[in-house]
Amino acid sequence: MPLRFDAHISTAETDYGTVLLDERAGTYWELNPTATLVVRTLLEGGEEADATAALVHEFDIERAQAQRDVESLVGQLREAGLAS
Repeated sequence: MPLRFDAHISTAETDYGTVLLDERAGTYWELNPTATLVVRTLLEGGEEADATAALVHEFDIERAQAQRDVESLVGQLREAGLAS
């Protein structure tokens, strides 16, 4: 399922990844370049499998590890109330 940030989340890409601002709570989240690649892929309509493939291609890691990383990141974003 593609990722969507909730309306109260602002994003800004930086030289070091992406910063998320939860305007409701006033908290910031910093995503490293790996997480930024995952989020960008999902926000552009990709599925988790697409994000996994992007990690494998970009960082030359095992598919199983990439899949765990994608699932973990998406779960954390949703659990924190940042994304749906």
